[in-house]
Amino acid sequence: MARRSSSAPPPEEIEERILDVDVVDEMQGSFLEYAYSVIYSRALPDARDGLKPVHRRILHQMNEMGLRPDRPYVKCARVVGEVMGRLHPHGDSAIYDALVRMAQPFSMRLPLVDGHGNFGSLGNDDPPAAMRYTECRPAPAATLMVESIDEDTVDFTANYDGSEQEPVALPSAFPNLLVNGASGIAVGMATNMPPHNLGEVVAAARHLIRHPGADLETLMRHVPGPDLPTGGRIVGLDGVRDAYETGRGSFKIRATATVEQVSARRKGIVVTELPFTVGPEKIRAKVKDLIGAKRLQGIADLKDLTDREHGLRLVFEVKNGFNPEAVLEQLYKLTPLEETFGINNVALVDGQPLTLGLKELLEVFLDHRFTVVRRRSEFRRTKRRDRLHLVEGLLVALLDIDEVIRIIRASENAAQAKERLIGHFALSEIQTQYILDTPLRRLTKFDRLELEAERDRLTAEIAELTRILESDAELRKLVSGELSAVAKKYGSARRTMLLEAGGEPAAAVPLEVSDDPCRVLMSSTGLLARTANGDPFGDPAPAKRAKHDVVVSAVPTTSRAHIGAVTSAGRLLRMPVIDLPVLPETAARPSLAGGAAVAEFLSLADDEQVVCLTTLDESSPGLALGTAQGVVKRVVPDYPANKEELEVVSLRDSDRIVGAAELRTGEEDLVFVTSDAQLLRYPAGQVRPQGRAAGGMAGVKLGAGAEVVAFHVVDPAAEAAVLTVAGSSGALDGAWVQTAKLTPFDQFPRKGRATGGVRCQRFLKGEDRLTFAWTGPVPARAAGRTGAPVELPEPDPRRDGSGTPLTKPVAAVAGPV
Repeated sequence: MARRSSSAPPPEEIEERILDVDVVDEMQGSFLEYAYSVIYSRALPDARDGLKPVHRRILHQMNEMGLRPDRPYVKCARVVGEVMGRLHPHGDSAIYDALVRMAQPFSMRLPLVDGHGNFGSLGNDDPPAAMRYTECRPAPAATLMVESIDEDTVDFTANYDGSEQEPVALPSAFPNLLVNGASGIAVGMATNMPPHNLGEVVAAARHLIRHPGADLETLMRHVPGPDLPTGGRIVGLDGVRDAYETGRGSFKIRATATVEQVSARRKGIVVTELPFTVGPEKIRAKVKDLIGAKRLQGIADLKDLTDREHGLRLVFEVKNGFNPEAVLEQLYKLTPLEETFGINNVALVDGQPLTLGLKELLEVFLDHRFTVVRRRSEFRRTKRRDRLHLVEGLLVALLDIDEVIRIIRASENAAQAKERLIGHFALSEIQTQYILDTPLRRLTKFDRLELEAERDRLTAEIAELTRILESDAELRKLVSGELSAVAKKYGSARRTMLLEAGGEPAAAVPLEVSDDPCRVLMSSTGLLARTANGDPFGDPAPAKRAKHDVVVSAVPTTSRAHIGAVTSAGRLLRMPVIDLPVLPETAARPSLAGGAAVAEFLSLADDEQVVCLTTLDESSPGLALGTAQGVVKRVVPDYPANKEELEVVSLRDSDRIVGAAELRTGEEDLVFVTSDAQLLRYPAGQVRPQGRAAGGMAGVKLGAGAEVVAFHVVDPAAEAAVLTVAGSSGALDGAWVQTAKLTPFDQFPRKGRATGGVRCQRFLKGEDRLTFAWTGPVPARAAGRTGAPVELPEPDPRRDGSGTPLTKPVAAVAGPV
């Protein structure tokens, strides 16, 4: 460091000037300066183009960089760097955040940036990738924002350091502020504007062009309410009307949800559209907290099945025993599935923040658009007049081209040639210079024809532009036509449903399903379902039968009770009724096609089947069952509530239950049918009730090689019938049966327990056993293995007669439920 010489003169003393300033005045002045800067330069949109400065600078700089929708993407970091270095005196994160929002289809109703890469997810659950990874280019709608900006349509001002020029507002060929909305927080004020449908807003703007004095009611026929990018439902339009009238209001946004059967055992609430700015992760976190705090009931599971192919899909599985509609109302009340959107239409008009209604917003945009089109027309007319002036001068020279050449050759220099041409042909200085600059190769006869055609075209265009500039009606007509073209090209259908009111509150529906009487049914194909009430089906034999309409077991119960399922392995499995799907109440005797398979509710072995359903009423006479080896048992009704599985009979090796039923009175008849065509019928009173662990007693005497093919419980007071099907022992599992016989039940006398019974069908040639048998009330209905209906033969009064050939094999038979 250089040292000062000791002989150097001392530095001059600096005169101190200290000003006493009141701190209150200084704070007020500084704060007002800061507040105005935030309001005007950062936080609030301009009502003309609907853009904040950062958004305007991004679109303008992308246009200056030569980026177009049909050209390759560029790195977002490059765009951010250009904007930050040339126009925006703030950090890169603010610029990139603004660029990202303009590329998100769930944030913008008409995106202005075409993004390539990860630009985030709904609700910002998944943040966008860094700008060094993502790419962008202007979206087609962005070209409308900067269209004709180079034709002196808007004013420009110096950038932050005076080295560049930037537009004060963009030309904006559509009402961007209403279409895409805006949000921002300034000092002492904020704006929050929802997006709208482009077609609806343009329709309202065009109506206002034709009828400047139109009232709000008329404009709302075109713009009935916001149209959010994420869809959903707006409930209640009073707040929307207040906002359109005064600039402030609020409305509720509800998710779009439906109640569906999401699994065989449960119904669920499927959400396909969420409120604006709400993401799935926010919903999941809130639901988890509410369930943990025990404030939300009835939700068994929440799955996010959202993908690119199907879009948003949130599935709330509802616990059995809860009304899905009431659970949905709870979700609306406690979670962000219903949100309130507060409208605050604050925007800059001539640099001043104002709160604007719908009509004022449209008027500001239209005034801006009229100015843009007028300035564009003036610019184009001036350009065409300048060109016409040159064309007319060149045509004058072409009429006497030889004289032009002679004057030029005879001149000492270009200045003298220019002066002589002006004096000889009465041309202007600009025309003369243009003639001197024109190559000789253009001074041909063909070029003259082209110039004359260009002169005529320019004259017509100047006349048209003059007509627009001199007529306010023509100007309005032109603006209206351009708006119509924009709406036709870029418009889309409304996404958000508007509802005047919420309708009847779903909270009026009880949260939990009441314990109403019902009946549980099991079809021949193993489908389970319950009725909506305890009434039996109506018409027992409709003219046209449906698949899965043969109900082989039915028990009366209540919605919140449990029933038992008796299996061929001698087990009784407890099953909650509330888990079963409900059949519609409308059909007289509906099919169980809407039921769920037994395997959905019970764990069965590979060779184990459900034989019947039973109530768990310990006051009943108990359960009667028969096995393949001829054992019969009446089970004492003892069903401990703390056990999910009970043993109802101790079976011998290789034995199995072939039939079971719950006794209603204890006066029923028990019926065995064996494979050698013997039927034994005796009163249930002949069988002594036993405990669950007992092995039963002899029920029927079997012949050599015979086994029981059917066991049933029949009310002797009811009209009943016996169906037997004979076939060959070589096709026990196969599948064709040959003959069947339907015989009145009263043709078979009662016998004693453990006897051999009487013959029920005579075998024909090739038949050596019964492959199927059934005894029950009439009319009987049959089904095949797939549940399809099968026609049965007419009743045969002969007890031991032979059968009638069948057209289809029979797998199950049942009487009226």
